[in-house]
Amino acid sequence: MKQQPPKIITTLSVSIRDAGGRALLVGGCVRDMLLDIAPKDFDIEVYGLAPEKLTEIAKTFGEVIEVGRAFGILKLKITSPQPPPSKGGGGITDIAPPYEGGVGGGLEIDLGIPRSDSKIADGHKGFDVRVDPSMSPQDAVRRRDFTINAIMMDPLTDEVIDPAGGVADLEKKILRVVDPVLFGDDPLRVLRALQFVARFDLIVDPESMNVIKATVSRLKELSPERLRDEWRKLLVLAEMPSIGLQLGFDLGVFDVLHPELPILKSTPQNPEWHPEGDVWIHTLMVVDEAAMIIRRENLDDESAFTIMLAALCHDLGKSLCTRVIDEKIRSIGHEEEGEAPTRSFLKTVGVSSAVVEKIVGIVNDHLKPTVFYLQEIEKKEPITDGAIRKLAARISPATMNELLLVSEADYFGRGQWRHGELRTYPERPWLLDRAERLNVLVGPAPHAITGAELVALGIEPGPKMGEMIREADRLRDDEGKTKEEIEEWINDQKRWL
Repeated sequence: MKQQPPKIITTLSVSIRDAGGRALLVGGCVRDMLLDIAPKDFDIEVYGLAPEKLTEIAKTFGEVIEVGRAFGILKLKITSPQPPPSKGGGGITDIAPPYEGGVGGGLEIDLGIPRSDSKIADGHKGFDVRVDPSMSPQDAVRRRDFTINAIMMDPLTDEVIDPAGGVADLEKKILRVVDPVLFGDDPLRVLRALQFVARFDLIVDPESMNVIKATVSRLKELSPERLRDEWRKLLVLAEMPSIGLQLGFDLGVFDVLHPELPILKSTPQNPEWHPEGDVWIHTLMVVDEAAMIIRRENLDDESAFTIMLAALCHDLGKSLCTRVIDEKIRSIGHEEEGEAPTRSFLKTVGVSSAVVEKIVGIVNDHLKPTVFYLQEIEKKEPITDGAIRKLAARISPATMNELLLVSEADYFGRGQWRHGELRTYPERPWLLDRAERLNVLVGPAPHAITGAELVALGIEPGPKMGEMIREADRLRDDEGKTKEEIEEWINDQKRWL
């Protein structure tokens, strides 16, 4: 085992042992430690203790939230570096520093009692759950989704308990269903398959592929919120999300959940600009480029998710407007046409309205950075300050940098680059410099004139003031008027008020 859990896990496990139970790490944390990845979350399954006793022990370590009392699940939040000592050793102060992955220098641990689940109704709450502390680990893992997530580890002995053969599958890079009968109890596991193959570069074994396919038809039972979490893991955590996206396409996942995506496969592109092929292939390439960019930029999780979703949605409009004109494939107006399918897709994914508006703004103008750059630098036709200001206003609440990151991914997500030049994207520094000088890096420009300035010029507050502010913006952005010229126009207007 290359990675080791925080020592507080050992301390907690000692307390559980001293009370007559046994704590076993299970699931993604064990998988990640075997892959030499530092886990962000820890799941502990506790054998031999009643739920009440486990709750009692957990409360001595930190805040306990009974997130699933009927399911025998507790969430333990440890934010203090000084829990009480256990019988078997010293307190946390002498064996472990605060865990860096937790909240406030602490750690969140999911604690569960072994249980059996019987499906009795649709939805993720439609289960008859029976908590059974006496269940064996061999029986307990049957309800897990894939063998790589059914590996257990005893934190007190480092013993690996692997009744489903997950260690071998991990080494062979195989994604295998644990129990073909129980797998379909939760259709979310289909989406989990997508993100696992992408994140860990796995191949689904043929029998498991059939089991997963048989579950696809039930994906409509899932809430957008549950879908969002799996989409986030696929797009943000995978270095090549295209692997998971293609699996979703092959399984028919998108036919059921997201019809905006499969139609891209039958949408051709002009080979002069897109020698890679259809819009689906292009989209996969763009998403993989975006995955490299979010790592290069070291974006936080929310920003990265926004960029990745925008990259995925950027060309959805092509399916609505692609035509053959003068013997050439054209997709005129596909930026604007992309708004409706983008909103439709994002609604099913359950992202916030603020994120939706960001992504729509980016999709509607994703070509503009390159169009502007070519016009000014190569065609020597200057882009006005007003055009830059209006672009910033249109994409808001997205920032100019967010737009440029998606545009860069789109630019490189092709079979070849313009004129075969080296891998550079000069549009980004050029447009960022223009945006910074115009004070539109992170939002629209300030108005050309404010209400307070209008009052100082003798304009009475009222509806007319708003009209004058809008007209002043137009004069600045469309006609290039200076502040002094706008004030002269306002003084002239006073004669008519």
